[in-house]
Amino acid sequence: MSLNKTVMLVIALCFGLIFMGCEKQPVSYPIDSDVSTTLQKTIAFKPVVSGNSTRLSAISQYGKYGYGNWTPGPGLPSDPRTDIMPAGYTGAAVTNRVKLLNFFSITDIHITDKESPSQIIYLQQLYYPNLLPPPYNALGHVPWSWQTSVYSPVMLYTTQVLDAAVQTINALHKQKPFDFGVSLGDAANSTQYNELRWYIDVLDGKVITPSSGAHLGADTIDYQKPFKAAGLDKTIPWYQTLGNHDHFWIGSLPVNIFLRQSFISDTIMAAGDVLFNPINITNPVYYMGVLDGSTPNGDIKSAGPAVTFNNPPRVVPDPDRRSLLRTEWIKEFFTTSSNPVGHGLNLVDPNQEKGFACYSFVPKSSVPVKVIVLDDTQSETDGDTSIHGHGFLDQARWNWLKKELADGDAAGQLMIIAAHIPIGVQPDGSFMEWWTDPQNAVNITDLIAELHSHPNLLMWIAGHRHLNTVKAFLTDDPTRPERGFWQVETSSLRDFPQQFRTFEIYLNSDNTISIVTTDVDPAVKDGTPAATSRKYAVAAQQIAGNNLSPNNPASDPTSVGYPTAPDPTIKPMPTASYNAELVKQLTPEMQAKMRSYATPK
Repeated sequence: MSLNKTVMLVIALCFGLIFMGCEKQPVSYPIDSDVSTTLQKTIAFKPVVSGNSTRLSAISQYGKYGYGNWTPGPGLPSDPRTDIMPAGYTGAAVTNRVKLLNFFSITDIHITDKESPSQIIYLQQLYYPNLLPPPYNALGHVPWSWQTSVYSPVMLYTTQVLDAAVQTINALHKQKPFDFGVSLGDAANSTQYNELRWYIDVLDGKVITPSSGAHLGADTIDYQKPFKAAGLDKTIPWYQTLGNHDHFWIGSLPVNIFLRQSFISDTIMAAGDVLFNPINITNPVYYMGVLDGSTPNGDIKSAGPAVTFNNPPRVVPDPDRRSLLRTEWIKEFFTTSSNPVGHGLNLVDPNQEKGFACYSFVPKSSVPVKVIVLDDTQSETDGDTSIHGHGFLDQARWNWLKKELADGDAAGQLMIIAAHIPIGVQPDGSFMEWWTDPQNAVNITDLIAELHSHPNLLMWIAGHRHLNTVKAFLTDDPTRPERGFWQVETSSLRDFPQQFRTFEIYLNSDNTISIVTTDVDPAVKDGTPAATSRKYAVAAQQIAGNNLSPNNPASDPTSVGYPTAPDPTIKPMPTASYNAELVKQLTPEMQAKMRSYATPK
């Protein structure tokens, strides 16, 4: 065949493939081949240029001043913790142990439609221009507008970071198979349909189009380009927890008629400082802005005082931005190709009211461990006019939790509570603490007392605060150390340190339980969008200086020194990560039951 005929044949084949619907496939983003955990290495910040500072939104200056540069740091050893064990216990008598479960937790991914007209980006800019402290709100707390939660350049790459985390999980699964995974809430940033679909579709391994409206920059800008997600290994079942961002506008307010229309509007939202006082939602003082997907750095546009605009700034509307009701949010998890269909929400008691999002499951039928997935977010109808970040149980959820715990005891099951909001780690009066309103069916004192009364409870795991804190709930009866339990928080995949956690549960030869929990950085590959996101996350932390190791007097009345002293069981985290082996005493009855597992199989 001549050269000309060969060229013509190639051209004909190309056109034929196009007409057959076989266009060029979207790109996939591989992760680095060196997959490890923070036991082996951590992320260390490189110093910035001395004497210089910049704004979060000035991404073009990051390189000039050295923001976002990092290098591999030393590994972080696993801290042996025996806080809730009898005095004098060291674990020295343990000669071998048998693995019961291996699972991972991801949380606070905050998949974000950066082009949605229903955001509050400008509030972060409002207080940040001169790096001056923001005003304090009526409770004496710094509003979120000072934090990276309102605006951060990592908003550009939320889908790509999740994809890198999923690939890292798959690689670890090949080394040590996971029995399951659990997502601890805030999958979406602001209740939007497209945000939730991107989240589920990344885990399913679908093609993701991470833009909306006019789809600006979809052909040229890396964070806007469609890509093919890897998908979670189909042999790993994953389960979902409800977070406050999943059913409240930006995790803060119930979606009323005004807000519901704003999601699908062609006009940028105009409002007052809703984080200082949520009643300002209908006060059109500032246009809140969007991120410009046609620019490499996702520049903020259409933001500022309303009086400076001749006409309301507009966007191309998109029906996929619609806000989801609880029932609609739940329904989306049944449209999935990963396992199980419903991702645990299929296990919700059908006799409960619509929108109920609590359920339990046994990960391995051969191991007596039950996971209780608890929705402890506020209700849309509670009438609260403040930010909806509090821990809360209505009467139906409180009754359900007590029954699940009692049933677990009766069945001889060890138990894990998986919830979005942690307990006993926030000061009274803060917007993340356990809500003290009478509508809450249980106060923090009675909740912890109930948990202490179930000695088979191993731990409460949670997200919400974007931290890796571990807290010991010491026994309420020194003669019964088995009444103590642990709380383990997992940081966000959005903000630094952008990590997930693994949990390995062992039965020790002395009939105690060890929970080995380890933080993991996604193995991002240089040159990929996820690598850019890590750089931006590092830069945002360097600029904003968020406290990633807080230990303020908490609302937990069982804490040593309550209410004035920090909790001595919460350890400092200089690297924002924390690895630990958490030891738990079993009741005599559970020790006898677990002896059949004591011989390594």
